[in-house]
Amino acid sequence: MDKSINLLRFGKRLKEIRQEQKLTQAQLAEKISFSTNFIGMVERGERNTTIDKMFLIINALEITPSYFFKTME
Repeated sequence: MDKSINLLRFGKRLKEIRQEQKLTQAQLAEKISFSTNFIGMVERGERNTTIDKMFLIINALEITPSYFFKTME
């Protein structure tokens, strides 16, 4: 599978969950001490992220990894 497709899918799922929780990019970024720009780039599939950062994001959203990935299409 094309790497960029995975980045787009991950970013789309992140944005869906963030918006479901009524969080702005700035609010999520603040929770994990990242920049708003970083969150935006990940959501747009423009930036890859490490496993460590991925888990920081998932934990900040207070969800499980299985919930995050189960409907990622």
